[in-house]
Amino acid sequence: MDNDTRIHDNIESLVAEEHELWDREANGGATDADRQRLAQIRVSLDQCWDLLRQRRALREAGRDADDASVRSPDTVEHYRQ
Repeated sequence: MDNDTRIHDNIESLVAEEHELWDREANGGATDADRQRLAQIRVSLDQCWDLLRQRRALREAGRDADDASVRSPDTVEHYRQ
């Protein structure tokens, strides 16, 4: 399994957990810990998508996609397009 596939698998897992937590929130059963986890998941998803974009950009530039690295939450959450 290549790194892109592992990243996509991680994204799918995070999205499934996110949906569970949103369902709990919608049904009035979410806890503060659930809401904190939702915030963590959002950041983790942003990091995963950023990593995939980095890997694609490196490949397109003829470089090794494995040179990409996970950026800090502060970086991915405050990035301006």
